[in-house]
Parts: sequence; structure tokens; C-alpha cells
Amino acid sequence: MAMRAYWKGYLRLSLVNIGIELYSATSSSNRVSLRQIHKPTGKRIRYQKIAEGVGPVDTDEIVKGFETSKDEYVILEPEELDEIKLESKRTIDLVQFVESCEIDPRYFEKPYYVVPRDDEVAAEGFTVIRDALRKNKMVGLGQMAVRGRDYVVAIKPCGDGLLLETLRFADEIRESDKIFDEIPEVKPDKEMLDLASELIARKTKPFKPEAFKSSYADALMELIKEKREDGAVSHDDSGDGDTSRSKGKVVDLMEALKKSVDKDKSGAKKKTASKTSSRSSKSKSGKAA
Repeated sequence: MAMRAYWKGYLRLSLVNIGIELYSATSSSNRVSLRQIHKPTGKRIRYQKIAEGVGPVDTDEIVKGFETSKDEYVILEPEELDEIKLESKRTIDLVQFVESCEIDPRYFEKPYYVVPRDDEVAAEGFTVIRDALRKNKMVGLGQMAVRGRDYVVAIKPCGDGLLLETLRFADEIRESDKIFDEIPEVKPDKEMLDLASELIARKTKPFKPEAFKSSYADALMELIKEKREDGAVSHDDSGDGDTSRSKGKVVDLMEALKKSVDKDKSGAKKKTASKTSSRSSKSKSGKAA
């Protein structure tokens, strides 16, 4: 079944106007969803709309309201909300360009894939904008209105297409100063800083998202599978050998850094020795033949 476009419209850069479609770049279908169940009967728990002192109410009796103070609300009728809804704007105007590093990661909200409409004119204009953004290492900024509200969007090259990311507005971001001000000022020891830097350098490699798996999701599905088959649940009590947390052991930071570096070095040596041994074995077997 073909994916359904989230939005269809136009992308405009000055006088260049091209037809585009947006598709969600993320999926929640692989998340494990749990339901609330009434244990004695095995029945699923459902939720009712209940008003205090009244009991269950009909859906058509429910309106929205803004709380001005405790238990006081400004009631907003559906037709009043409809009047101020923004009409879906069918054109995204690229009004500004910035370097990608200029956008604080906290502003990024949700990504969408952008593709051209199925015609040669759209494809050509799309390619020009994509390649120009890539060549200049820039991100285009604009605004769009869809489903009653407006969004600031950032558009940048992504493979053969474009990636549009909706951005949060400035007043949606919490200032970090009040939180970070509580962090005590400590001047790190130079040797510890060097050891930490060495660890970072040794573990630096290209990001491969597929290398990271949700161990919780895997364990949850395994538990569900076992219980579904026969109700037997196995427990691994062996642990990973790290008892420092459970015993409340105080670990010396300098010592921990040194051990981490040594461990990483020994691991690298073992890998090198293993490769050398493997090559030697292949060489001997080749001569014997």
C-alpha cells in the first residue's frame, strides 16, 4: 500500500514555484503499546468523560476552556475556535537562509520527507533548489499553515530529496540558565581531562543509528512471548559483574578513567592479535596446499 502524503502544496523561492508533497519521516508502529487491564476479569479499562459532581457526560456537551484561575475557565465555543483557525496555506515561501549549525537543536520538532510532484517541471525546479542548498551548505527557512495552525519550517538536502523539519517557536523553549546555574564551577584536573579526551578519541567513529537497539523493547517482547506460550518467565540473575552501584561503592574518577583507557587499549591489542593470527593461519594453509 502506497504511503499517503501528509501535505501537498508548493515550494517557492522568489519566482521559482514547484509542486511538492510531504511524507512523515518517522514511524511509531514499532513501539510496544501496553493496555490497562482489569486483572480479575481480564477486561480492558476504558475511559469515560466525567464532570465532577455530575458523572458521565455526552461528547456533544463538551467544549474547550482556558483556565484563568483555580476552577475558573473562559469557555470557547467550537465555532469561535473555527473562526480563528488558519486556512491551510498551500505554499511554503523560502524567505531566509542560514547555516545548519546556526539552528539550536532544541528547536527541531518533527521531520518530513519532501519530494517533487510527478512532473518534469517540478522535478527540475526541485533539483535546482536541492543542489543549490547542498552546494552552499545552507538551510532554507519558511512558514506553512496546515490543519488549523502555523509552523516555522527548515528545509535542507537529504539524499536525493529534501528534509523539512518543523521548528518550535521561541516561547516554547525553556531557558537553560536557571537550570544550569545550579551546576557548581569546578576546574577539571588536566590529567583527567587528557584521559577523558583519549577515551573520546578512541571511541570516535561514524554514526550508525542501526547499531543502537532498544534493549527494553526486546526484553519486553521476549517476556510477552514467554507468557503467551506457557506463562513461564525466565530471569537472568547473573548480572554484568558491575556491583559498584548496588553496593554504593565510591569510585575514584582518576582511577576509573585510567582503567577505561587501559581496557580500551587491551581490547584493541586483542583485536590486532586476532587478525594477525588469522592471517598467519590462512598463510600456512595456503602453503600446505
